[in-house]
Amino acid sequence: MLRETLRYREKMPNAAYYAGNRYKIKAPQARVISITSGKGGVGKTNVVANLAYVLSQIGKKVLVVDADLGLANIDILLGLTPKYNLQHVILGEKRLSEVIISGPGGVRILPASSGVEELAALNSEQKKRLIVEFSFLDDNYDFLLIDTAAGISPNVIYFNLAASEIVILVEPDPTSFTDSYAMIKVLSVKYGVDYFKILLNNVTSENEAKEIFEKLHLVTDKFLQVRLEYLGYIFHDKKLREAVRMQRAVVEIFPYAKSSQCFHQIVKALCDESTKDLGGNSVNRFINRLLGRDYL
Repeated sequence: MLRETLRYREKMPNAAYYAGNRYKIKAPQARVISITSGKGGVGKTNVVANLAYVLSQIGKKVLVVDADLGLANIDILLGLTPKYNLQHVILGEKRLSEVIISGPGGVRILPASSGVEELAALNSEQKKRLIVEFSFLDDNYDFLLIDTAAGISPNVIYFNLAASEIVILVEPDPTSFTDSYAMIKVLSVKYGVDYFKILLNNVTSENEAKEIFEKLHLVTDKFLQVRLEYLGYIFHDKKLREAVRMQRAVVEIFPYAKSSQCFHQIVKALCDESTKDLGGNSVNRFINRLLGRDYL
C-alpha cells in the first residue's frame, strides 16, 4: 500500500491527493520550534544556526527549516551551496528528502529559495503539499527549528502556527521591542496563541536582558492574555560577527566565546523542559490542525 502511495505521489501530486490525506498523514515525533521576530536584522538565522549546532553536538537530531521564502540565507550564513531548495518541493518537482542537505556538525538543513517573489505568498494547494511532504520525512528528528522571515506577513504567521513552540527574538533596539509586541499581539488576538518564549539578543549584560523582558512582560500582562517565558540571552560579541563573516557558526569556530556560552545555556534550558508542559511533542497534531482549518 505504501509503495503504491509513493508511486502515485511521484507523478506530481495534485490538490485531491493532499485534501484526501489531511487526516491520514503520520508525522515524526519532534519539537517544532519557530524562531521569529517582529522586525528584520535581529539575528534570527544566526541564532537558529548556532542553536542547531549545539543541539547536534549533544546528540540531538536536528532539521533547520529556512522558512524565509523569497529571501533565504541560512545556506549563505553557513557557506553552503544547495542544488535544490524548498521551491522545488512547493512546486512538486522534488521530494523533501531530495532537497535536505547536511550542514556543519551533522545538522540537516532544508534550504529555501532566494529572490523568488511568488514564494512569499503560498496558495492553499502549495501549503498542503509542503505540510504533507514534512509528514513523510523518513528520519525521526528531535528538533525542527524554523527560521521564519521577519514581520507579520501571512507566511510568517503560517509557519509560527505550525510550530509547537514560538521563540520571539528581541534586541535592545526600541523598534525591535515594539515590533515584537506587535507579533505577539497578532498571534494572540487573531489566532489564540497564548504562550511565547522570549530570547534576548545582542545585549551587553544579563541585567539588560532581564530588564527588557520584564518591560515586555508588563506590557503584555496589561493588554494581552498571554504567558511569556524568559528563555535567555545572547551577549553582544565581536567573535559572533567575525564568525558570520567567515560563514561559520560561532559555537563551532569560537567555542569559548561569550556568545557561544550563551547558546549552550539556551540549549540547556530547552532540553531541561518537560515536553508534557508543551502540550505534546508530535508534529502530527499541528499538521492536522493546519490542514483542517484555514487560518489564512
